[in-house]
Amino acid sequence: MKRRGTIILLAVIVILSVAGIWYIVVKDLEDPETYATEMAEMQTIVKETVATGSIVPKEEVNIKPNISGVIEKIHVQAGDYVEAGDLIADIKVVPNVSSLTSAKNSIASQQTAVQTAKLALDNQTGIYNRQKELFDKGVIAANDFDLAQNNYNNAQQRYRQEKVSLSGASQNYDIIRTGTTAGLGQYANTSVRATVAGMILDVPVKEGNQVIESNNFNEGTSIVLLADVNKMIFEGKVDESEVGKIKEGLPLEITVGAYDNKKFNAILDYIAPKGVAENGAIQFEIKGTLAVTDNNSFVRAGLSANASIILDKATDVLAIKEALVQYDKDTKKPFVEVETGDQEFQRRDVELGLSNGIFVEIKKGVSKTDKIKVWNALKAPIVAGNYGG
Repeated sequence: MKRRGTIILLAVIVILSVAGIWYIVVKDLEDPETYATEMAEMQTIVKETVATGSIVPKEEVNIKPNISGVIEKIHVQAGDYVEAGDLIADIKVVPNVSSLTSAKNSIASQQTAVQTAKLALDNQTGIYNRQKELFDKGVIAANDFDLAQNNYNNAQQRYRQEKVSLSGASQNYDIIRTGTTAGLGQYANTSVRATVAGMILDVPVKEGNQVIESNNFNEGTSIVLLADVNKMIFEGKVDESEVGKIKEGLPLEITVGAYDNKKFNAILDYIAPKGVAENGAIQFEIKGTLAVTDNNSFVRAGLSANASIILDKATDVLAIKEALVQYDKDTKKPFVEVETGDQEFQRRDVELGLSNGIFVEIKKGVSKTDKIKVWNALKAPIVAGNYGG
């Protein structure tokens, strides 16, 4: 019995010895756990949000005719610069039959009124001459002569008024028939002129097209779209989740893809007070005025662009990758592990500053020469078919 116990004890010792040797061998075969390190560097950290939109003129002017008709001649094309008062187009009037007939009837009626006033004037002229002759001889009193003279003056005034009215009726007839009349000169309704200086952006009509005058009941037909291309703005939209972070006066960096992602500076000067629902999200319109560009950077209206709204910026500050920062489980305060020897690290509390999601500013805790542990580095992927053995 004693001998059996001894055998069992020896067997257990042998098994444990073999297991210990096997564990040591396996551990020796494993690669030792090592950590890479990175150092802090000087960075310019920008915290920003992005809005999509387009480049448009700050003010666009639609030039519309003051009279309906047919485009007879267009004197400009898209891309031309014009000054205020420059001739843009000529319109050939197509008279309205009803208006033309009414104007003719008005002339005939006014001609009759002039003839009536002329007969009355001739009659009062004869009476005035007779009364004056009698007054000069002392036959009639001064009151009788004054009455005759007053009637004569009134007849003259009435005759002049009727002649002026006849002239106005004739001019109105000419305007209805041709769009202009003697004396209007450059103010003729058939001549469409620029109201402001700028570049012609679009000419939506062609020669021979009919156009409608602009009045209280009709917007009228646009002949050209005119704008000052030296005053361009960015028009875009931001999501409701971002609108609370921005305010008027913030700087913008406008990126235009059509110009090899060249950036233009701008200032945010408008945020819509009311949002609009688009694709299930609330969007707020924003506008930013572009800074004056050089002559080699002509920005065309309507180009798609992205605006980076600079929320905050830290220039030339010590920074590390945000992935290197750890947080205490209890205090939630940030810290990093700094290398003190070969694969030996010491915890170092840090004070963080501005972050852009990739880099974070370090205000206190580490220096430019410290080697910081990459504690959450990803392991190298296992290659298929290479499992050892």
